[in-house]
Amino acid sequence: MSKTKTSFFCQSCGAQAAKWAGKCNSCGEWNTMVEEIIQKDTKNSRLQLFSASKNEKGVSNKPVLLQNVGSHEYPRIPVAGKELTRVLGGGIVPGSLVLFGGEPGIGKSTLMLQLALRLKHLRILYVSGEESEQQIKMRADRIGITTENCFILQETNTQNIFQQIEATQPQLVILDSIQTLHTSYIDSSPGSVSQVRECASEFLRFAKETNTPVFMIGHITKEGSLAGPKVLEHMVDTVLQFEGDRNHIYRLLRTTKNRFGSTNELGIYEMHGEGLREVTNPSEILITNRENPTSGVAIAATLEGNRPMLIETQALVSTAAYGTPQRSATGFDLRRLSMLLAVLEKRCGFRLGIKDVFINIAGGIKVEDPGIDLALMCAVLSSNEDLPIPQNVCFAGEVGLTGEIRPVSRIDQRISEAQKLGFEKIFISSHNKKGLDIKHFSIEIITVSKMEEVFGYLFG
Repeated sequence: MSKTKTSFFCQSCGAQAAKWAGKCNSCGEWNTMVEEIIQKDTKNSRLQLFSASKNEKGVSNKPVLLQNVGSHEYPRIPVAGKELTRVLGGGIVPGSLVLFGGEPGIGKSTLMLQLALRLKHLRILYVSGEESEQQIKMRADRIGITTENCFILQETNTQNIFQQIEATQPQLVILDSIQTLHTSYIDSSPGSVSQVRECASEFLRFAKETNTPVFMIGHITKEGSLAGPKVLEHMVDTVLQFEGDRNHIYRLLRTTKNRFGSTNELGIYEMHGEGLREVTNPSEILITNRENPTSGVAIAATLEGNRPMLIETQALVSTAAYGTPQRSATGFDLRRLSMLLAVLEKRCGFRLGIKDVFINIAGGIKVEDPGIDLALMCAVLSSNEDLPIPQNVCFAGEVGLTGEIRPVSRIDQRISEAQKLGFEKIFISSHNKKGLDIKHFSIEIITVSKMEEVFGYLFG
């Protein structure tokens, strides 16, 4: 006989409660409690999927002194492509569980299928719960990569998936997606909090016990966070976020969590009809080549993780036609833009309170580096005065509330990137001179400490 139990789960954080409540006691969100039926078997609560597990046989583990534990590093599995290799920290770690999230239509399935087709030396099982085998075949034909070691399985039940895994013995498993899978031990719909948590725990145990890496594609909510309980991100080893505007061709692959590498890495891809192409030098693509100088454009030397690159910041300042000035920012924090405009008005004397200000980061990317503050303020004043900034000039500096130019991190990498792209001058903070050997650079380095110095140099 089976015992049926009903519980309420929070769709935001995954907290469990015995009765319904309007507000979750764990995360404080309203109207997120959903009733789910959990069916547990009293005789056998878990299927014996892996008979080699000692805990499954009833033998408990014993504590071991840390100094007696042998250190053994597994060799990483090489990945075809420098961008994904950089983001993963050098390759795929055997036995790791990777969660790969992104918006609908951004290219998650395409990137994972490219990964499966390019790893020709591995036996790969691609499990799809969203697309048919014919649809995956059509995408593979469009990508144009052939392999003999990639198996396609259209299945959503985890017990059936594990049976096929035992039959094929894959060296890498890709799940598309975790929200479509369901286990027979929980009587609730696929995508619910309990189903996502239980399916993820089953594949986590499979990855650790068999030393097989598993990639899970995950959906995101309208707020941009990964759908399902927050515990899902804690369970996995690596969380990758695929970002980008579907109206643009560029995609950014970020690492938000990585137990085997740095979380400051970034991969850039370009979407084409044949799939995703790696962008090895994003600075040359994100900067527009213009024959004549244009006002309101400034080049910023920024860092995306550990990767230096130059981006184009655009500004448009015009008279407010409807009385109330507008503030709009694309690819930049709107609250920080309001702060920078307040600094310009209070500390530098420029009257922008009655004018509309629009900011855009070219290429459709989002930048959070405060090192582009100086370039943004110069672009705003260039548009306000209708005076173009020389095309051979770039900027790298953070602006404080008092109007001073604050230093930024890894200034030598920013200067080297600007020098490589042919820029002749770069404005940096005077505080960045400490420990910086200017003789190693052929580019002219101009150090400033106040915004007035920059404006006087550029616009007289």
